[in-house]
Amino acid sequence: MQGARAVKSFPCICCPLGCRLEAALASDGTVEAVAGQGCRHGLEYAVDEATNPVRMVSAVVPVAGCLEPLSVKTAQPVPKGQIRAVLDDMLALQLEAPVCAGDVLIANVRETGVPVVATKSVP
Repeated sequence: MQGARAVKSFPCICCPLGCRLEAALASDGTVEAVAGQGCRHGLEYAVDEATNPVRMVSAVVPVAGCLEPLSVKTAQPVPKGQIRAVLDDMLALQLEAPVCAGDVLIANVRETGVPVVATKSVP
């Protein structure tokens, strides 16, 4: 990994092995080399994590008139840098029953193209 401008190091989460990955980045931000992966999934994960890390986001929010909160999540991963803003939007929801599992609660959270959906139903 010599000659690279920067090296990002992180654990792989593709399987229980938890390989320690290192991604060497070129000056333009592209990945020049990856080390430490035990399989091709680790290689793909390292490239994605080094250049565009994304995460699923989930939360629980209140529903008016219900004692139990409603669990919600993003339908796809969102950019890691937007997690706090996405959570803020989720927690700002003001919902009323009924809500059905799969209902889209925010169609395009933070203009990511990703919807926020209910993960359970409340009558």
